[in-house]
Amino acid sequence: MQHLRLFIGLTRLNKPIGFMLLFWPCSWGLAFAYSINQNLKLFVYYLILFFLGSVLMRSAGCIFNDIVDKDFDKKVQRTKSRPIASGRISVNRALIYVFILCAIAFLVLIQFNFFTIMLGMSSMLLAFSYPFMKRITYWPQLFLGITFNWGIIMAWTAMNIDLSKEIFILYLSAIFWTLGYDTIYGAQDMSEDEIIGLKSTSIKFKKNIRMFVSTSYLISIALIIYLFHEFFGKNIFSIFIIFFIVSLFYQLLKFKKNDSKKYLRLFKLNNYSGLFLFLSICAINL
Repeated sequence: MQHLRLFIGLTRLNKPIGFMLLFWPCSWGLAFAYSINQNLKLFVYYLILFFLGSVLMRSAGCIFNDIVDKDFDKKVQRTKSRPIASGRISVNRALIYVFILCAIAFLVLIQFNFFTIMLGMSSMLLAFSYPFMKRITYWPQLFLGITFNWGIIMAWTAMNIDLSKEIFILYLSAIFWTLGYDTIYGAQDMSEDEIIGLKSTSIKFKKNIRMFVSTSYLISIALIIYLFHEFFGKNIFSIFIIFFIVSLFYQLLKFKKNDSKKYLRLFKLNNYSGLFLFLSICAINL
């Protein structure tokens, strides 16, 4: 039982916000693709597969991130008690977990078409490169956005194979969404990260952090409105897209500099933002 608790702590399965923020973009891509290829059975089946893949890959990513960051995590109050940083799980055992989780995720991946499988394999390079970005650039959040939202492209190709400019607009919108919410998340550790030499957009824009998050969210909203403007006459779509927009503006309204206790709560609100956008895209098919 104790080892199970350590595994859950290592993979953050007790903190579902991580894998949900990975899953929602996949669901957006699937819902958007469904508007063209209206195969409900396939849509539901792929939705389940992408959810499983999100849980597995987020879990593997958390472990790998903790392996890479173990020396840094020991110096940060919020992370020093993590299983690897605290020495409760060895790096070798953690690597075995990463391998097992990736192997299971691969079994999920091969249920898709060849093009989607290749896209999924390429995302592995992004996922396992991300932990190193905070060492070399002030833009790890941008790299996370590119990585975390890759599922939008995969979901589209799983249903339709051919790519289109519309799916890339949705992907770009999601990247700016991630830039915003992960800057809020990173603001929790700004002072400690600066001391130990880690970089982030939170640190880069610390004097104007609210302005940066606002700009990121506004660009994301503008791209969404541009992409789906023709559906604003549909009542159900309009309701959910307004909920999505309001959820982002609420974060900006409540965001206060140097209020680290509130940053995590605001960050978690993006789970609802992701749900609202999923429901709004689903509504265009009604």
